Amino acid sequence: MSELKTKLPTDTWVVASWEEFIEMADNPAYKKAKCYYRNGQMRIETMSVGPTHSRDNPITVFAINLFGTIKGISLNGLDNCSYRKTGVRECQPDVSYYIGDRAKLAPQGTSIASLDVTPPPDLVIEVADSTLADDIGEKRLLYEELKVAEYWVIDVKKIEILAFAIIADNGSRRLVQSEVLPGLTIALLEEALRRSRTQDQAQVGSWLLTQFQQP
Repeated sequence: MSELKTKLPTDTWVVASWEEFIEMADNPAYKKAKCYYRNGQMRIETMSVGPTHSRDNPITVFAINLFGTIKGISLNGLDNCSYRKTGVRECQPDVSYYIGDRAKLAPQGTSIASLDVTPPPDLVIEVADSTLADDIGEKRLLYEELKVAEYWVIDVKKIEILAFAIIADNGSRRLVQSEVLPGLTIALLEEALRRSRTQDQAQVGSWLLTQFQQP
């Protein structure tokens, strides 16, 4: 094993070939790590997840699933699914969704989703605590190049959602309302997260239900 591989730091971007990345990603020592690759660099995230991060994730998923159910929007969500474009990039977002007519295109099986045969998801979400700078920086560039339709970063500490629409020329712009989930405002989701700090998830769910049922 090379010097790079034996002393590879985690939770930061490191220059590496695709072959080095694959060998590291397949290493049993990093079985529970999140793996990213872009522009000749890899990032292996091994940081522990705190309670607030762990709570914001299911609240967000519940809100999106409930919204889709009430509004009749087809969707398929995936938790921590890895997406790989061979030789080019890899990512493992906290949550990803295929929405509308593309819901049926969500990958299945037990292996990493191959972007050589599967289209990218419509919505990608990263829940950020200690990784915020990277989530709105290098990872945002990765998801722009992946050409997802929307990318959200949930800032756990500020209880803020930074939502971006990905545009055609590998750029992005801020959103106040989702475009892949029409009618779903970012402010409403932020309020749900704020409520989850003092209310249990059933109470937050009941509140969301009343909000989504309004005409």
